[in-house]
Amino acid sequence: MIDPITIEVIGSALSSIVEEMGEALIRASYSTNIKERRDCSTALFDVEGKTLCQAEHIPMHLGSFLELIPHIMRRHPVAEMRPGDVFCGNDAYEGGGTHLPDIVLAEPVFVDGAMIAWAVNLAHHADFADRGHAHIYQEGLRIPPIRLYRAGVLQEDVQALILLNCQVPRERLSDFRAQMAANRLGVRRLTGLCAKYGRDTVLQAGAALQDYAERKMRAGIATIADGVYRFGDRYDCPEVDGELDLSCEIRVSGDAMALHFEAPAQVRAGLNMTMTALLSTVYYAVKAIVDPSILPNAGLARALTVTAPAGTIVNCVHPAAVNGRLSLCQRVVDLIFGALAPAVPEKVTAAANGACFSITFAGHQPADGALWVYLETIGGGSGARFDKDGLDGVHVHMTNTSNLPVEALELEYPLTLMRYELVDGSGGAGRFRGGMGIRRVYRADHDCHVRVDGARILSAPWGLGGGLAGGMASVTASAPLDHGSGMLRRGDLIEVVTAGSGGYGRPEQRDPELVARDLAEQRIDAATVRAVYRV
Repeated sequence: MIDPITIEVIGSALSSIVEEMGEALIRASYSTNIKERRDCSTALFDVEGKTLCQAEHIPMHLGSFLELIPHIMRRHPVAEMRPGDVFCGNDAYEGGGTHLPDIVLAEPVFVDGAMIAWAVNLAHHADFADRGHAHIYQEGLRIPPIRLYRAGVLQEDVQALILLNCQVPRERLSDFRAQMAANRLGVRRLTGLCAKYGRDTVLQAGAALQDYAERKMRAGIATIADGVYRFGDRYDCPEVDGELDLSCEIRVSGDAMALHFEAPAQVRAGLNMTMTALLSTVYYAVKAIVDPSILPNAGLARALTVTAPAGTIVNCVHPAAVNGRLSLCQRVVDLIFGALAPAVPEKVTAAANGACFSITFAGHQPADGALWVYLETIGGGSGARFDKDGLDGVHVHMTNTSNLPVEALELEYPLTLMRYELVDGSGGAGRFRGGMGIRRVYRADHDCHVRVDGARILSAPWGLGGGLAGGMASVTASAPLDHGSGMLRRGDLIEVVTAGSGGYGRPEQRDPELVARDLAEQRIDAATVRAVYRV
């Protein structure tokens, strides 16, 4: 038996490795989406494809990691793998991914001639723009797990095929090289760890850490009263007309939890989720509620059972489009929080902005005609907590990217950011106020295509314990948009307002000093103070 201190030391070393891999990827990358917005993730997996450790980057990316290694091993015999092999994939159905822009590179780690683990990273290649989303064949290049490097040698024909199908190949090539650098660093650090402690000790520690995560998850679930908890919500986005009804049923029994989701049939739009996207969402949400300190490895999933009817928007099947699945994942988190609120009211938040609002521009540079693509995901309000106000203008739950600084945006692209501000009054009133949404107004300085995805345009983020709903989202453009897509001419404006978030507790219970502060900071107006807070 390996002693607990050694397990802890090795566990901390594994966490350090994936964090260092992530920083290397960000620092070496070329595209603004990675070097500035940090839209990437890194991880280590055992030889069976189970998560050993994932960096604290973006929870959604776990969905693109979960089935990648099993897909690789089904296509490529392990006996034929060699040091320096690197596999590349992104497909939602044949590659374990969740949407096509998230391209994963995986490299097996060998020690003493035996494969012991995988170094894996994902980068969101903001490239596949100005496309349809009726089915996945419209959404970009589908890459099953294939060798990009064979025994350390680049397969140039494979790389050429990928780059030929990209709109901005220079960015893609540089970002692929950054991904390679991150994986190679992970391989060096992990082999060095094995040299220091011994291969068998490191492998035993990895297994023990997964067991520890399982024990902590089960212990946390056991503190929740046995029972069946249900919640329903509505989802909207620019791609579809009207709203879609979603529901969740959570059954807690001892130290195990079963979650079942019901949703409409998959649609001819890019909002559908694969099962791996659903799993990563559930793992995040339950971990956040039960015990945020649980290690992010495969052990935490052992106490959870997740089901949803195949062919629905939360468990889609081929050939459903999946490009905008992240906003729907955010709504699934709200379902889980809403369902468990009666059982653990002090551990959940009111509804957050319920989306990952994204806007994508694509056009030609006025100077040389070169094609450019710019993606931005815009934060919103984070829900009020049991004993604290929500956070203003942040990414929540399944996404964790930064914004692109205004200076970098206007330097790289023919766009001008006219306004970038919090939306006063968009945080739901309550004993604790919900976080505020964001207003971002762009001006096109050259003709370009634009596409907007998001949610909470038709429904407001709900409050808890008597808290009021937060402000809703909106999109306004000078040019007409058809289901979120359109052409902007030079001088046209487009305004994106993201949703705020719900309040927690009855508004009249709010501390009068906090109400006065909100009024002074113009987060609310005098009429709201009188009518809602009764001050």
